[in-house]
Amino acid sequence: MNRRLLVFEIGVEEIPSAALYDAIVQLGARAARRLQEHRLQYEELHAYGSPRRLVLVVDGLAELQDELDSRVKGPSVKAAYGDSGEPTRAAEGFARGQGVAVTDLVRDGGSGGEYVYALKHVDAAPATDVLPQLLASLAADLDWPKSQRWGSGEARFIRPVRWLLALFGSDVVPVGFAGLTAGRSTWGHRFLSPGPFSLAAAADYAAAAEHGHVVFDHEKRARRVDEGVAAASAKAGGRAVMPDKTRAEVINLVEWPSVGVGRFDADFLSVPREVLETAMESHQRYFPLEDAEGALMNAFVVVHNGDPDRTEAVVAGHERVIRARLSDAAFFYAEDRKVPMEEWVERLSTIVFQAKLGTLAQKVRRVEALTGRLAALAGADAGAAAQAMRAAHLCKADLVSHAVVEFPTLQGVMGRYYALAGGEDVGVAQAIVEHYRPRFAGDELPATMAGMLVSAADKLDTICGIFAIGAAPTGSADPYALRRGSIGVLAMVLDGGLRIDLDEAIGASLDGYEGVVAVGDRRATCDAVSAFLRGRLEGILKDRGHAYDIVSAVLATAFSDPADALARCEALTVFRGTEAGADLLVAFKRAANLADASKGADPDASIMGEAERTLFDAIEAAEGRSRVLVLEEHYDDALGVLAGLRGPVDSFFEGVLVMDTDPKVRDNRLALLNRAVGLFSGFADLSMLEG
Repeated sequence: MNRRLLVFEIGVEEIPSAALYDAIVQLGARAARRLQEHRLQYEELHAYGSPRRLVLVVDGLAELQDELDSRVKGPSVKAAYGDSGEPTRAAEGFARGQGVAVTDLVRDGGSGGEYVYALKHVDAAPATDVLPQLLASLAADLDWPKSQRWGSGEARFIRPVRWLLALFGSDVVPVGFAGLTAGRSTWGHRFLSPGPFSLAAAADYAAAAEHGHVVFDHEKRARRVDEGVAAASAKAGGRAVMPDKTRAEVINLVEWPSVGVGRFDADFLSVPREVLETAMESHQRYFPLEDAEGALMNAFVVVHNGDPDRTEAVVAGHERVIRARLSDAAFFYAEDRKVPMEEWVERLSTIVFQAKLGTLAQKVRRVEALTGRLAALAGADAGAAAQAMRAAHLCKADLVSHAVVEFPTLQGVMGRYYALAGGEDVGVAQAIVEHYRPRFAGDELPATMAGMLVSAADKLDTICGIFAIGAAPTGSADPYALRRGSIGVLAMVLDGGLRIDLDEAIGASLDGYEGVVAVGDRRATCDAVSAFLRGRLEGILKDRGHAYDIVSAVLATAFSDPADALARCEALTVFRGTEAGADLLVAFKRAANLADASKGADPDASIMGEAERTLFDAIEAAEGRSRVLVLEEHYDDALGVLAGLRGPVDSFFEGVLVMDTDPKVRDNRLALLNRAVGLFSGFADLSMLEG
């Protein structure tokens, strides 16, 4: 079968970086799926992108579709033909729907009965007949975070489409989209090689792009950026600080990367490093330089989308820009240090936290009170508790500072600097910056107890307040990031050592809203918040490899203490796969099958026979041993003690008839089983386990 190279290019105005990455992935995945659906074989498929173009390259694309033979099952023979053998409406409708004559239906039988089938054959069509619509649908069906229309057309795309190129070998594929018809011309770099360039064949595309000063392959462009930045940094005597987010954005801001090094006045280095880096990275997309010891240098690397021969002039322009930005930052920092943080705390009363939940000043007061309650729940020492209380009082103060108003991502970071400058304890300053952590999945947790206490208080206050006003997350909508906040609280409890009871913490948080908001049915709000946190905890425990039924069984008993729930899941997951684990489940299920909660769990030992007394003594002994082991969190040993009840349970059922005709004896035996079940349930609700 003959094969050719296909190149399809969508030329557009500059596409935002994040949207471009997503579009590249979509284009490749959807093209592979559509080609398979249309029975067009190929050898390799790649999707690429640069700011002004999306490119699909399919190597070794077949010139013809594969032929298709299919066998479609229809109604049963009994339903398809009447008594006289004439086709029924069911047969006629099936044949019509499959596009075959009713006389062409065939019969075939098997263990399930005899049915009619439609045998269909589809001839191979030329790829040139299929590709125009296939490629047009790829362009039209891309999902964008935001799209637009332009001119008088109805097509929607993230930016106006300016040209289309589609070549299958040397043939043009007449793809129609956005009022344009694809041709054999592409356009080069907007300034260096504006084009257009006419191509004789698809194989000429890569060379034409290079000639047009365009690196359309985003991975190749990334390598050029990395190599250029590394070389420029080394020449300047430093190494570049390249955060992933900034690097990814820069790669998609240029089509022909050129790299230079700029400098700024060393006096600016007296400004906190985070301010300088934010100004350079987030605002200007520069890469700061640091020396061999990791200290920030008064230099930066800039990647520009222009003529390398003009780099010196381009860098000079960037130096003027950054000088102004850093001058502003230095001024803001100096002015902020003249104001005591207490004054900022007072000014928080002018900022609304949430329309129904009051001002930031009110939130700070709630967080401060809740921090004290959580410190008591966690058993924090006096020093950590005092640091946490002071940090809670100051945690939002920097939100009204000049620096944070200008650089919002530095909230907390600047609070730490200002706290230290104001003579606050180092632990207080550290807790201020830590109380925003974790900010996202995988982010570092607060390193100090004070930081965890304030962080948990801040997040729980928001979660409980939003639930109290009936604005809980629905579906994918979570405007207050409550899911992220709840996962942050759970991460601190599970991995950070913040041991708190969630039910008590929720209640303490809702106490702070008395007089601020009508909490309504407090019990319902507590239950809703608890269920919300439980849902997040279930997900975390499952992600850590614990089976869903083990998670459900443990959380039915130990949800309020997530760290304890994790330890129980870990123990039960391991124990379940052992011989003792099988004994545990058998003992529980035999007891639970006949247990009747209405009979209580306090059997009378004086009317027991030998088999009953043996089980009673075993339960009492197990209760004492397991209680100590559970308190000490030696869960493996506790499960072993419970598994040891299988023998006495088996002997009990072999020695007595539980449902005795004497009501007193029967009820006493049921109470004994209830006591056994209660002992197992003290660890987890084993009735939820499968198998």
